[in-house]
Amino acid sequence: MKSTILAAAIACGLASTAAFAGGAPSGIDLKGIDHSVQPGDDFNGYANGAWFKTAEIPADRSSTGIFLQVFQKAEKRNADLIKAAGTGNPAAGTNQRLIADYYKAYMDEAAIEKAGLKPLQPELDKVAAIKDRKALSTALGAQLRADVDPINATNLDTEHLLGLFVAQGLEDPSKNVPYLLQGGLGMPNRDYYLKTDKDMAETRAKYAVYVQAVLAAAGDKDAAAEAKAIVALETKIAEAHESIVDSEDVHKANNPWPRTAFASKAPGIDWDAYFSAAGLSDQATFVVWQPGTVTRLAALVGSEPLDTWKAWLRFHTINENASGLIGKPFDDLSFGFYSKTLNGTPKQRDRWKRGVARVNGDLGDAVGQIYVKEYFPATSRAEVQDMVKNILKAFDDRVGQLEWMTPATREKAKAKIATIKVGVGYPDTWRDYSKLEIKPDDAVGNHIRAELAEYAHQKAKLGKPVDRDEWWMTPQTVNAVNLPLQNALNFPAAILEAPFFDPKADPASNYGSIGAVIGHEISHSFDNLGAEFDAQGRLANWWTDADQKHFKEAGQKLVAQFNAYEALPGLHVNGQQTLGENIADVSGLTIAYAAYKNSLGGKPAPVIDGLSGDQRFFLAFAQSWREKTRDAALRSQIVGDVHAPGNFRAQTVRNIDQWYDAFQPKAGQKLYLDPKQRVKIW
Repeated sequence: MKSTILAAAIACGLASTAAFAGGAPSGIDLKGIDHSVQPGDDFNGYANGAWFKTAEIPADRSSTGIFLQVFQKAEKRNADLIKAAGTGNPAAGTNQRLIADYYKAYMDEAAIEKAGLKPLQPELDKVAAIKDRKALSTALGAQLRADVDPINATNLDTEHLLGLFVAQGLEDPSKNVPYLLQGGLGMPNRDYYLKTDKDMAETRAKYAVYVQAVLAAAGDKDAAAEAKAIVALETKIAEAHESIVDSEDVHKANNPWPRTAFASKAPGIDWDAYFSAAGLSDQATFVVWQPGTVTRLAALVGSEPLDTWKAWLRFHTINENASGLIGKPFDDLSFGFYSKTLNGTPKQRDRWKRGVARVNGDLGDAVGQIYVKEYFPATSRAEVQDMVKNILKAFDDRVGQLEWMTPATREKAKAKIATIKVGVGYPDTWRDYSKLEIKPDDAVGNHIRAELAEYAHQKAKLGKPVDRDEWWMTPQTVNAVNLPLQNALNFPAAILEAPFFDPKADPASNYGSIGAVIGHEISHSFDNLGAEFDAQGRLANWWTDADQKHFKEAGQKLVAQFNAYEALPGLHVNGQQTLGENIADVSGLTIAYAAYKNSLGGKPAPVIDGLSGDQRFFLAFAQSWREKTRDAALRSQIVGDVHAPGNFRAQTVRNIDQWYDAFQPKAGQKLYLDPKQRVKIW
């Protein structure tokens, strides 16, 4: 079971309502600024220092900041919609009825407590009945789910031994193909099993205690021995895994394996039994993202004791449902490890909040349709679409002015910009849940059936033409995403809220905040991963050798810049692991600034609250990344996330020439970079 924190960098703060006479509010939290800090020494400390001194992390959260502020607004709205869905006795099969019944079942704690493990017993009995390696392979194939995403490294690992990802082919973008990715771990990633520092060693020890406690709560008489064997097996699985950095290298991922070749390439699993149980026997070819890992995992299936694998399957069947679905003893244990130990969160979230998250996770589009009708007016969608057009144009103009780029590469880059598909607010077509059975008294069954429905939905896309308008986030999600294979962007409605986006605020703050987010996602099409794909989303080298050399050298300068940031004593940001996000921050901020200046139509920006337009732009950017995070969660982020902590992302301004004009940092100050040292990629 993976940690359920909202995002890698959750942050919050309140926008100021101060305004100049007859004009728009500045959108800047003036009280959050710490004037005792010099912008040139610590721009994050300057923009957010006063806020940081008084900000308190909610007891049920691992961090706080702007993202949490916006998320809590969406969460409250979602709760109101979900609770209202059952009023008026909606007809069976409607989205309202599905939502109401799902939420009712989850909120019936007494019924869940009474049922305990009983709803899982059929699955546990199947595990107990495994007698040989063929039956083990069948069980492993039956648990395959569409729960991984190679583009988002935080979703690289799954409790299932392998995970399925369905998307267009790397070399043939005309149809969807199946990708297989590594999995099998109960902790977030391989580093938790393999790193030797004190903190990781303590976490491993607590995980072993947790595994034993879960099995003991399930009535296992040999829980201690089983837990020891499970952790030892998962350590071997972790040793078989590729690192996040290697998994991000798409060239290492392009490994099409014929279905018939698995037996020779990865002996140890009965692949006929595996794929039959997974419902994938009809697939001629799979793209194996981490081929060495699959070979090593298959060998473990063939060599490790059968009883160890059965214990592993039993534990993970329970663990996947431990949080809130099978009774308080398991719920408390799950919270104790995944929230307290991994993220330092002292208090369990209120049941209604967790219920809202569950409904959104399993019936996301059903809630999303209602959400956008209530909370996302057409005027907001149109205004953000205009911002996107302006920022895309600024990016196109920027490419046209790059001195280092040759005409051949420039032409290809412009073609890619012209074909980017941008979704704002919500998809134009919605998921159909009419065949999904949801019962008002079956919390476990509802989740399992929803998970299977998602798996069936993904499998149904295999071999079919690619839908380039497909959304990968729900409208009520506070996030945004770039989809390199589709050459597409999604900006959900829930993130298009103040202080990220306020239609009443001055353009400087909107461009510095949501504009930089938009620019960030556009720039992902040209980061160290996105730049490997052409306008059709095909893995193809469209660079001249000289241009690619310049691009990679600039990226390595950014790697060095972030490697120097120390998040906790002795724990530095991994500049290579976070490179794609850091490139997108630098480039996104650059083009958002250009778009902001273009929006002024040649007129000077007004001074508001004593701040110039440029100062408001950069302050809005830094305040968007304000956050306060518990040490355990921060450590987890550094180890396993591709995003740098928000306080370091706010320092991105040090690479932008106009920031130097706006705040006058001086040589010798900590953030100051000589013009030749500033990273300029796009």
